[in-house]
Amino acid sequence: MYAKSVHDRLQRLLRSAGPGTRSLRGTVAVLAFLAIASASVLVLLDERMTQSEVAASSHSIFGIGEEAASTAVQPQATVRTPPHAEETRYRALAEFLARKYRVSERMIFNLVGMAHTAGRQIGIDPLLIIAVMAVESRFNPIAESIAGAKGLMQVIPKYHEDKLKGYGGEDSVFDPETNILVGSQILKEYIARTGSIDSALQMYAGALDDAETIYTSKVMSEKQRLQQVVSRRVATPKRPTREPVNDATPI
Repeated sequence: MYAKSVHDRLQRLLRSAGPGTRSLRGTVAVLAFLAIASASVLVLLDERMTQSEVAASSHSIFGIGEEAASTAVQPQATVRTPPHAEETRYRALAEFLARKYRVSERMIFNLVGMAHTAGRQIGIDPLLIIAVMAVESRFNPIAESIAGAKGLMQVIPKYHEDKLKGYGGEDSVFDPETNILVGSQILKEYIARTGSIDSALQMYAGALDDAETIYTSKVMSEKQRLQQVVSRRVATPKRPTREPVNDATPI
């Protein structure tokens, strides 16, 4: 519209100037051409600005700010977070125990987690719970002795019916989580009753008369090994595997 208006005005000016102004007409024609070209450029700029304003308004309508829009366009960098300290501890114990007792690492990882949960809930060292499981059943959840001890921590149901009742009764003794919780409760009670972990362990094994405390020695030795495993992993965390370098010379 602007270009047409300029052109019309120049034409009226030339007609009013008369026939003796041919040279002037050439000059005016050039000026008219430049005016039209300039007007076209302005129109294009105006259209582009309008498109930008529309895009900006659409971001505003959908609640997307300029910063968010630019972030959405740009590719996001992959951030690798280091494993949680507790998970690292569980993994170290699971790897060690799986190798030593030739059991599933995934299963041992879950049992280690259950032992830590029970330890926090009952107020007892989870490594002690794990060591008792290792000595009592070698992490066999369906282990059963001639004396009637059952499960991971070899709980004898007929002596602890009151504790198993809250988890569904005697049949729940083979449930790993229940067995760990009940076994830990028994051990905690024995510690309170005897006043020491060593005596409590002997009582747990039904071997208070054993002057050599063989059972206690086994459990505490295993607990010490577990503590060393955890300490080594914390002191020297696993290094991330490096990608192989391609040394081949391109052809």
